[in-house]
Amino acid sequence: MSETSGPVPSNQPARSVAEAIETRVSMRAFEATPVPRETLEAIFALAARAPSGTNTQPWKIYVLQGDKRIQLINEVCAAHDAVRADPSLAERYKEPYDYYPREWVSPFIDRRRANGWGLYGLLGIGKGDKDAMHAQHQRNFRFFDAPVGLMFTVERVMGQGSLLDYGMFLQNLMLAARAHGLHTCPQAAWNGYAKIIMPLIEAGETEMLVCGMSLGYIKASETVNRFYTPREPVSSFTHWID
Repeated sequence: MSETSGPVPSNQPARSVAEAIETRVSMRAFEATPVPRETLEAIFALAARAPSGTNTQPWKIYVLQGDKRIQLINEVCAAHDAVRADPSLAERYKEPYDYYPREWVSPFIDRRRANGWGLYGLLGIGKGDKDAMHAQHQRNFRFFDAPVGLMFTVERVMGQGSLLDYGMFLQNLMLAARAHGLHTCPQAAWNGYAKIIMPLIEAGETEMLVCGMSLGYIKASETVNRFYTPREPVSSFTHWID
């Protein structure tokens, strides 16, 4: 399956779990249409049915929709621009945990590169066009114009298993969003700017940023929303033990 051969993106609610999974794609262009609070609460309630070790339920959500959302966008985008102008400033912005490996090896690095160049190719961004790459990457820090920005935290005292629990919670949330005709984009890109984000959302000192997420109604006609990443066949990752 190529990057553009998936389901046509739509704001129609998914009609089944299978359809929600198939149409759950990281969207990168949203309408400004507000999402009612009661809809968000319904989505979060469904997400909270995710399993967690001994029912610890380690998730915590910060919802940004108004002035704080704009403030966060402005501050993080300014920091992102400053790091580009002076790469030494990157030392100020450390991720709270290793989301990606410290050393990339095949086949993971190959998939990562294919993903990046597939997206840039769809958008007509060439390998040497650093200005366009920077601008596209910064779209993350504008929530891709989504009206709802989400930040997820976990208490630092929790173990690595809580991140596994968190992944199931996030997947539930994204599928529940599809059931309501909404789309999402989960974003680890925010993690490097936790130093800015955590005080702004008034998170506690004992909390750690897990990731961010954009949520809203997509601009279905936008080229970037046709990006549908392929998956490995079942035979490539399944081992049958007789």
